[in-house]
Amino acid sequence: MATSGIELATVLRPVRQGNAFEETVERLLTAIKLGLVAPGERFPSERELAAQLGISRLTLREAIRELHGAGYVSSRRGRFGGTFVTYTRPSPDSGELRRLAIEDAEKLTDALIFRLAVEAGAAETLAGQYGAGANGSAENLLARLEEVNGASPADYRRLDTLFHLSIAELTGSSLLAAACADARMRLNDLLNAIPVLQRNIDNTAGQHRAIVEAILAGDAIAARSAVAEHLEGTAALLRGFLG
Repeated sequence: MATSGIELATVLRPVRQGNAFEETVERLLTAIKLGLVAPGERFPSERELAAQLGISRLTLREAIRELHGAGYVSSRRGRFGGTFVTYTRPSPDSGELRRLAIEDAEKLTDALIFRLAVEAGAAETLAGQYGAGANGSAENLLARLEEVNGASPADYRRLDTLFHLSIAELTGSSLLAAACADARMRLNDLLNAIPVLQRNIDNTAGQHRAIVEAILAGDAIAARSAVAEHLEGTAALLRGFLG
């Protein structure tokens, strides 16, 4: 399944005019690094992007030119042209993980707490909506579950991000969805430095399924608990590689 425009809209929200260029570069980089636009995939058209970000097409082109120069995107002309992602996630590197952890030691615990609060809160909120009969189809959530649980190690991080962001998106709160994207981005480099093993995917598959089952059953307490258990596993993995 291609990346949903829903998750992309979470990141590509309007920027502040005083820092339009810098924030545009940051928004596009976040979309790329979180895998909301995968390698080889195309961003929306300039007209759509400019409208979403609330900027001129000139500012957008300057930002794209900056990312092109840094090797994150390429531009093609013609009917099937556009701005395509060329960035690929770097290979896991335990030395890089330790370096990042040392540089951001004080921020790591804060980032883990932030992620737990917003993602557990999103799952609890969505489950409450299902329990009250106020939410719609579960098709998107089930599709994301199928994707992440069937992911290859090379694509797991990206699809795991989409799975968790879809939970926040389905609550209908753009602020909550943006907070979840922010929380993931704060840990993105550290997570990317950890090797993804098939046994880790197999282990987390049951946790992902428990989260979805609790949400669809409308059990808010179980949904929060399932997310907390899942994220504690990620935190333990980080601590294990740093130990």
